[in-house]
Amino acid sequence: MHMKEASSSGSDGISETPAPKKHSKKPKYSRFTQQELPACKPILTPSFVIAVFALMGIIFIPIGLACLSASEQVVEIVDQYDEVCIPIQFREDKVRFIQSIGMNKSCTRTLKVPKYMRSPIFVYYELDNFYQNHRRYVKSRSDKQLRYKSKEAETSTCAPEATTADGAPIVPCGLIAWSLFNDTYKFSLARRDLTVNKKDIAWASDKAHKFGSDVYPKNFQAGALIGGGKLDESIPLSEQEDLIVWMRTAALPNFRKLYGRIEEDLQPNEEITVVIENNYNTYSFGGGKKLVLSTMTWIGGKNDFLGTAYLFVGGLCLFLALAFIVLYVLKPRTLGDPAYLSWNRNHG
Repeated sequence: MHMKEASSSGSDGISETPAPKKHSKKPKYSRFTQQELPACKPILTPSFVIAVFALMGIIFIPIGLACLSASEQVVEIVDQYDEVCIPIQFREDKVRFIQSIGMNKSCTRTLKVPKYMRSPIFVYYELDNFYQNHRRYVKSRSDKQLRYKSKEAETSTCAPEATTADGAPIVPCGLIAWSLFNDTYKFSLARRDLTVNKKDIAWASDKAHKFGSDVYPKNFQAGALIGGGKLDESIPLSEQEDLIVWMRTAALPNFRKLYGRIEEDLQPNEEITVVIENNYNTYSFGGGKKLVLSTMTWIGGKNDFLGTAYLFVGGLCLFLALAFIVLYVLKPRTLGDPAYLSWNRNHG
């Protein structure tokens, strides 16, 4: 009885267990979380704004002039041959001519060199009104099949050029490969051939990572449709550089693709004879074909857009700088004047 009373009486000799502390959700204080770190807070004074616009104009205009000068140094020969390479009797029915089998489609063109052209001279074919960026066209390919030999049957995204009539997979499948450009060019100068180097015309990253060295063409151009060029079944896809260049689809309907390089200087007024095999059907959709020979400078090929853009932005910045100077001189304002606050103007 005595022990029971001792245990139930007050807490004279017994220590109570302290209550656990509640976890605080208050974030730990730091100068970063409280945004108390030193910071640059520029004040947009008129002189600062004018100086920035003037500096941009002073920098951009010389860059634009340099870009335009480099573009002007590029020498180009452009020859549109899709119309002139059609025999006169087929001018009213070009599609029938281009689709006919066994008919001679060779065409000879003469190109005159306007200025000295330093090697390497890049040979391009240019297509107009060809929408390689069309959604269904872009999707009609199998990247797994192009890269891995074990994925040859991966043709689910390649319709309508996925398999042959007996169900065998087409390698490479899809509309992009099926429509491979197949016009050819042979160049000669003063009765001697000009060699066109077609090595390393594709991106090295595409050859190494997108097209397999153990993947070979199979059943190509053997489907329900017959399209453009053919492929050598003894050469792996990683070495089919014309195909690799073509498979990198263009963003715009008018585009150029690299055909090869002439690694020989050309002198002014020399005449180049080109024998063209006019095989590619651009007549069904009203497209155009051009052969382009071009040199290159540090900025690349001939393109005035970049230089024009720099000049436009630089000129606009200088104009704004001058406009702000005139405005500041004619109507100066005291920095931080409270009289210009909206509530002061409304009730003044």
